[in-house]
Amino acid sequence: MRFSIAAAFMATTVLAAPQAAQLEPGRFSCGTPDPTAEQLAIAQEFLKEEAYAIANGTLAKRAVTYVDTYFHVVASSTAASDGYISDSLLTAQFNALNAAYAPHQIQFVLKGTDKTVNSNWARDGAGYELTMKKALRKGTYKALNIYFLKDMGSNLGYCYFPTSVTANSNNFWKDGCTVLHTTVPGGTLTNYNKGHTVTHEVGHWLGLYHTFQGGCTGAGDSVADTPAQASASSGCPVGRDSCPSQAGADPIRNYMDYSYDTCYDNFTPGQAARINSFWTTYRASCSAC
Repeated sequence: MRFSIAAAFMATTVLAAPQAAQLEPGRFSCGTPDPTAEQLAIAQEFLKEEAYAIANGTLAKRAVTYVDTYFHVVASSTAASDGYISDSLLTAQFNALNAAYAPHQIQFVLKGTDKTVNSNWARDGAGYELTMKKALRKGTYKALNIYFLKDMGSNLGYCYFPTSVTANSNNFWKDGCTVLHTTVPGGTLTNYNKGHTVTHEVGHWLGLYHTFQGGCTGAGDSVADTPAQASASSGCPVGRDSCPSQAGADPIRNYMDYSYDTCYDNFTPGQAARINSFWTTYRASCSAC
C-alpha cells in the first residue's frame, strides 16, 4: 500500500517556495511550506504501517542511520555580524544537532564545511536560492546540506520535506535546510541561540511536520504519540493544553513545536519511526540521485 500511494506522490510533488512568517518579532518562525495533500496522505499511510509494526512487535530497534552532512556559511562579509560563523560555533552547532537525534539512532557525519562571501546569496528571498545551491550543494539525496545565511527575512529557517527527485532536477538542487546564522549555539538571537532551529528544521528534512499541524481536529501531524495542539507554542508554557477535549497536554518540549531553545528536549518514538519511514522510502532508496 505504501508504494502505490508513494508513486502518486512521486509523480506530482513539486517543492513549494518557503512561506513568509506571520508571527510577531521575538517568536520562533519557520518558513517550511505546509505539507501538501499528497504528503499528508503519505504520512497517514505510514502511520498505519507503523501502528501495525508496533502492535505486532516487529518494529525492532533499528541500526544507526548515518547522514552525511555539509555546512555552507554564506555571508556578506567576513565579519561575524554579516553572517560569517566561526569554526568553533559550527562545531557547537554540529554537536547540538547530533545530541538531539542520537537517542533515536540517527547520527550526522560532517563531511565538509565551506564559507562563501556573497551579499546576494546571503539574503534569503532575494531570488538566488537555486543559483546558490547549484554552486554549493554536495552529496546525494541522502546528504543533508545546511546553508547558514546572514538574512532570512522574518524566518529563522526552512527545509524541504522528502519527496521523489531525479538527478539534476530543481527539487534535487533545492533540497536541504536554510537557517539564520544567529541561531547557532553562542549566536546573538535571544532565546533561539542554542542550535535548535537547525534541530527543528532538520526534522522537516527527515519528514516530520509541526506538532500543531491540523490543530485539535483531524489527523494532526499523523504521529500517534504527539498530543493534538491547537496552535504553536511560544516560550515554554508549562501545562499548556490548547486541545482540552483531546488526550495529553501540548508537547511544548518537542523539537517540532515553536518553543524556546531552552524548552526543547525531545522527539517521540513515533516521530523516530516516521523519520525511518520517510528515510527508507525516499532518501535511502533514491539510487538515481
